Amino acid sequence: MITPMNETIKQLALIGPTASGKTSLSIEIAQKKNAYILSLDSLALYKEIDIVSAKPTPQERSGIVHFGIDHLYPNEHFDVTTFITLYQEIYQKAVEDGKNLVIVGGTSFYLKMLMEGISNLPAISKATKEKTAHILKDLHQAYRFLYALDPDTMQRISRSDRYRIEKALTLYLETGMVPSEYFRANPPVSLIKGPLRVYQIDIEREELRKRILLRTRRMLKEHLIDEICMLEKKYTRSPNCMKAIGIKETLDYLDGIYSKEMLEEKITTHTARLAKRQTTFNNSQFKGVIKGSVEALKTMLLA
Repeated sequence: MITPMNETIKQLALIGPTASGKTSLSIEIAQKKNAYILSLDSLALYKEIDIVSAKPTPQERSGIVHFGIDHLYPNEHFDVTTFITLYQEIYQKAVEDGKNLVIVGGTSFYLKMLMEGISNLPAISKATKEKTAHILKDLHQAYRFLYALDPDTMQRISRSDRYRIEKALTLYLETGMVPSEYFRANPPVSLIKGPLRVYQIDIEREELRKRILLRTRRMLKEHLIDEICMLEKKYTRSPNCMKAIGIKETLDYLDGIYSKEMLEEKITTHTARLAKRQTTFNNSQFKGVIKGSVEALKTMLLA
């Protein structure tokens, strides 16, 4: 039952490692719950990255409206604020359209950020942007400058991480407060509107490894190599997404580093390692989660 306008809608989040069955289960849940789906996946977010991201095809989506898929081009930048804006827009649309919401994705760091929130940041003036750009002409000097002011923050930032150094520098120049001081004064506030129950797919490691292998083989059969050739030709290797698992191994294959058999093995192994990291993150970062196999969660949520 949908709640009236201006009241919270029903929403749930589904997390789990890559290839664990989140996509198909989320679609079944959305059909049963009259819901939209918001995908929190850092690769499916991109247009034209279809096979390697394992995003559901239009046919597989079964008429369920998905958001967070095909949102940006590979050469466009995104960060956590992209997903925050998406969630806020989609939540409001769900309320207006009389829909519920299913949040799903392997990149559950973004879900954690939605639940914990981020601090409000100040508007940045043109003068600050210009001064920041001037100082950043010497990135290492900019890093040393900030480290001397705020070692607590800067020791967590790489000396070569231009994006985060720029953010820290801009914040300091605009507010006169070092990042650690600013964020103490402006603590984060949860961005999730209303109750949110989190469900986690629990799957045996060996079973997951088999699923990952099968998915890798399917990707190769569906012309993964051709997709990566197209992406490289159109966008070069410079965008961050071109370093994703499945893409970087295929580029190595095209460079003659791997045989086709090794390509399958490397993608499978690296994906399995990613799945292990995702499971560790989910187990350590989310409390009060309801865990179960795909079948158990299906019985629970579709009853």
